Amino acid sequence: MTCQGVYSLVTEMLRARALRVIALEIAMLIKEDTVDLATPTGLMRTYRFLPAAPGIYPGLLLFCEIYQITGPVQRMARILASQGYIVMAPEIYHEFEPLGTPFQYNQADTDKGNRYKYEKNLSAYDSDARTALDYLHALPECTGKLGSIGICLGGHLSFRAAMNPDVLAGACFYATDMHERSLGKGKNDNSLARVAEIRGEMLMIWGRQDPHIPRAGRELIYKTMSDADVNFTWHEFNAQHAFMRDEGYRYDPALAQICYAMVFDLFHRRLQIGQPLEDL
Repeated sequence: MTCQGVYSLVTEMLRARALRVIALEIAMLIKEDTVDLATPTGLMRTYRFLPAAPGIYPGLLLFCEIYQITGPVQRMARILASQGYIVMAPEIYHEFEPLGTPFQYNQADTDKGNRYKYEKNLSAYDSDARTALDYLHALPECTGKLGSIGICLGGHLSFRAAMNPDVLAGACFYATDMHERSLGKGKNDNSLARVAEIRGEMLMIWGRQDPHIPRAGRELIYKTMSDADVNFTWHEFNAQHAFMRDEGYRYDPALAQICYAMVFDLFHRRLQIGQPLEDL
């Protein structure tokens, strides 16, 4: 590793440690419920997490893995909401499954989730995101400053959501299918072709031992974003796919803490923490 590389790594570690301290100081109680949003392709169960304290807060869309809204996704949503955000986590396969259906982390549901990923129309993924963004805009508790975050398939969906001009920041964890341009029915997505539409700041995080996004794929995405002059930071860690999922053998809790610090650095800067009503 070069001296510059060591300096950058140390700087990120120190920054992450400081941000973790800040996060502990501002963490708040949350409340949660569900809302069923009308999309062009049917009702979409959406899990909502927000601070319990009265106030107005920025909004986040949290896009899940192929397993829909599982326990790990809900726990991630609670962590995000506890830092002063209204978090909406939509069910991505509402066209195929009854509302409120999480999948199991087993081979049968893995196969089903991967099958649905390529059966759903690309336009439906986009209209789902737009519906949830519009819902956040209409909430009196929301400041109207919006961001997106996602893991696995959700990382790709967060990337596409960031193409909406009202998304000011996006975080993408090990986003699948981007380098192959294979998301959606027909396996012919245009995510990289539309990268110049992103106006917000992006945080791109990858695992170097992730077989789903090999080095050549990551290099293609990096080059495409750089050529389009997207405002982004890029981090590759010695980690496997799904290292943020807080159950299973691939989970890396120490690395997850570092990544959450970087996520909150991005969202705090670009969206700002909501103020209690008495301070407005």
